[in-house]
Amino acid sequence: METKKTILLVDDDPDQLSQLKFHVERFGYQTLTASGQKEGEEMIAAHKPDLAIVDLMMEKPDSGFILSYRIKQKYPDVPVIIATSVTAVTGMTFSLDSEEDKHWIKADKYIEKGIRPDQLNREIKKLLKL
Repeated sequence: METKKTILLVDDDPDQLSQLKFHVERFGYQTLTASGQKEGEEMIAAHKPDLAIVDLMMEKPDSGFILSYRIKQKYPDVPVIIATSVTAVTGMTFSLDSEEDKHWIKADKYIEKGIRPDQLNREIKKLLKL
């Protein structure tokens, strides 16, 4: 019997976290949840997820970047998706298209919040190579 893949979800907005958890579990994955960078770090100290989806702006504006860096440091093979509404909130844009950005943003995918569930499922499957 195949074990379900586990996805770590980290977001300081309880509504966003609940919605994300609902969809990811509906896709057939197990979830671990954390409500911020600190809790996310505690979670990765205890568990190795198969994939992580982290918010960008949590305790600090760059909490998601720090957490994704720490995940990659501990588990280089775990894909990380940064999900954020930073562009809508601040007007600042980030991407993983340039080598310069890939050098300092330790994530495999960057998505704007508001992504449709079917798109999110496709991105997860792509990163998990399913």
